[in-house]
Amino acid sequence: MTDKVLITGPSLAPTAVTLLEAAGLEPVYVPAYSQGDGLIDAVRGARPVGIISRMGRIDAPVFEAAPDLRVISKHGVGVDNINIALASSYGVPVLVATGANAVSVAEHAMALLFAVAKKLVPLDAGLRAGRWEKPGFKGRELAGSSIGLVAFGAIARQTAVFAKAFGMEVYAYDPFASDAAFMETGVTRIESLDDLVSRCDVISLHAPLTPETRAMINAERLTLMKPGAIIINTARGALIDEAALSAALAEGRIAGAGLDSFAQEPPAADHPFWSEPRLVLTPHIGGVTEAANTRVGVEAAQGIIDILAGRPVPPARIINGPALAHGKSDA
Repeated sequence: MTDKVLITGPSLAPTAVTLLEAAGLEPVYVPAYSQGDGLIDAVRGARPVGIISRMGRIDAPVFEAAPDLRVISKHGVGVDNINIALASSYGVPVLVATGANAVSVAEHAMALLFAVAKKLVPLDAGLRAGRWEKPGFKGRELAGSSIGLVAFGAIARQTAVFAKAFGMEVYAYDPFASDAAFMETGVTRIESLDDLVSRCDVISLHAPLTPETRAMINAERLTLMKPGAIIINTARGALIDEAALSAALAEGRIAGAGLDSFAQEPPAADHPFWSEPRLVLTPHIGGVTEAANTRVGVEAAQGIIDILAGRPVPPARIINGPALAHGKSDA
């Protein structure tokens, strides 16, 4: 019987599918954001040896329904939808596709920034409604302004490249990044998040979601920001206290925000964001380009193939430790 790899989403890049099939693995798909009995039935039916995690949560019921599971490979880098501690207890390594979507997400961060700063969405809507809003309009130039990057991984570093190309001063806060990363990129290191948010005209979030980073942009930090500040989030929605952000925007305490992710996805129909004209919102698609999907899909698939074949995987790609590189727990 052919070993199966479950993809928690409706598709995978054709090149990645070809890789899996050439390794004797059969890809099995589940609908986007499957959960509950539907997801568990799919897991039981497939009895996968590997999972490529795209959408939906991988938690205790999934592990219990997948006794043959040997590896989980994230289609991207954000693993907050995977119970890492539980994966470790089952001896299942969790891999990430580090840097594979960095260019696409960084491009999207800059697109959101320009859309907010240049007021493209309301201007487009006004023109379509028959209004010519040039008289009295006052635009904003970004060259010479400062952008603060929260975390300094591959996506943030690529965002720094783009921001510098537009003449922006680039700062970053990341207590875990090496000094070499800052020296190589010419980005100025800031030692505290409070200093970063109070200093910079733009704050762009690139941190993983952890208990320590949840709601890191809260009411207190929003009060530290400049009145003309813009927040960009292409990472995880729960990095921001959404109620506090809504209040800050409604009161005019910051200029605007561009968000590609939300604490709940999709957000509720009555979410206050929908009525806020200073927001530009996209449905968590910053990394969803054809080029990035191919790179991420291939890296996710190759990680599963390598683990199953007993080949080493770079330690930086293994979220729950090198000891699980061959599917074995510390015990």
